[in-house]
Amino acid sequence: MAGRDDVEKPREQHPTDRLLPRLRSLQICAGAGGLALGLERAGFDPVLLLDNRPVACETLRANRPEWDVRDIDLVAFDPAEERQVYDVDLLAGGLPRVKGTAAVNRTRGSDVELGLFRAAIELIYGVQPRALLLENVPDVVTKEAYAPLRDFVAEELRHLGYENTWFVLNAADYGVPQDRAEGVLVAFKGDGLGRFRLPERLLDPPLTVGMALGESMAGGGWQGATRWAAQADRLAPTIVGGSWDRGGPDLGMTGSKRAWARMGVDGGTIADAVPGPDFHWDPELGRKGMMPLTVEQVALLQGFPEDWKIMGRKTARYRQVGNATPPPLAEALGLSIRAALLGQ
Repeated sequence: MAGRDDVEKPREQHPTDRLLPRLRSLQICAGAGGLALGLERAGFDPVLLLDNRPVACETLRANRPEWDVRDIDLVAFDPAEERQVYDVDLLAGGLPRVKGTAAVNRTRGSDVELGLFRAAIELIYGVQPRALLLENVPDVVTKEAYAPLRDFVAEELRHLGYENTWFVLNAADYGVPQDRAEGVLVAFKGDGLGRFRLPERLLDPPLTVGMALGESMAGGGWQGATRWAAQADRLAPTIVGGSWDRGGPDLGMTGSKRAWARMGVDGGTIADAVPGPDFHWDPELGRKGMMPLTVEQVALLQGFPEDWKIMGRKTARYRQVGNATPPPLAEALGLSIRAALLGQ
């Protein structure tokens, strides 16, 4: 995976890159482009991508210079000024993660996140997409605390002539070496929902951390990479991006760090480089005997291709990766939505 100063490489091709016909999408809260990349592979080309973080916009432009990327807050976006977004095939977004207690505690942060969710639904009035895809934490789908939000969504969509469904998928079932449950909202104008089918699981058993990172771990000349990969024979715990407002990059809460330690990985920080030839791996020594992952390795665990550039400084790069929708999951969802739209 390329960083800011890497030599430009040819774009990695994917088997679905030539899917025809090409459909049109509007991407909101686009972030590092995980959802947009997966949907591109599923045959959706974005007419516009929105994000309110300049570093995320920089990442999107670095990977797809032809994309029309705008640094703008979702609540400030007026679709009436961008007629190309009207009647797109798909409005899609990986919205900022609402917290598990957000609907109960009503903190300022949760108000912002839930407000963006409502803004995304209200955007449908001006865009009139044929289909809608929003992704977030599974609690939004499963917890009673979010029933008012789900009711609001259903009522607004019904008023506009859309039918919707909520469900939870695990990215591990679609080629992502990570135990990552995602809450998903899909809606279609008219009778499209009746043709929609959940994407079938692609991998059983799923990829493991060792399978995904074995080659990468050996990239710096570390001779113990094969031995490490053999024992990293499980899924990664859910990778979280953490707050943009505080703290440095790490691999999550205490439980996640313990899970990483059982694989001989230091989850308390993010490395600048993979282990070198002199690295001595001995988890019995604690953190000093374990290696942290690099941003590039975390991106591989999220399902990004090696040639996808993540721009910015280390913490900002990690935040973008950790908060992204895994591209393989986005692709699977996109293919199911595409089939429903095309009546296939």
